[in-house]
Amino acid sequence: MSGEREILDAIEVSERPWGRFESFVQNRAVTVKIITLDPGHRLSLQRHNHRAEMWRALDEPVTAEVDGALRTLQAGETVLVPLGAVHRLGNTGDAPARILEIAFGDFDEDDIERLEDDYRR
Repeated sequence: MSGEREILDAIEVSERPWGRFESFVQNRAVTVKIITLDPGHRLSLQRHNHRAEMWRALDEPVTAEVDGALRTLQAGETVLVPLGAVHRLGNTGDAPARILEIAFGDFDEDDIERLEDDYRR
């Protein structure tokens, strides 16, 4: 599963008498992480050949860059990162910021192709 459409199709909203819930994926192989970015830090500018990602900001401000488009996310906003897209996350705030990441496809940290990296990795 690598396309943006497939990721969007995986998100399901279900209304209930008490409110609602969102299901991001059902019965598929995924990797789920919560990333915590320290204030003033950002991930490397990178891309993957074997996985697409979906990010949901849990805190703010979080900056999300995907294929050159930069957005500042509010808590609860979602960004889709298609397979092969150049991307990075950052925190321009004064407190740690958390991002829920769901990776669709084969997950392997060796699949990271770093194009720019503040930490010289």
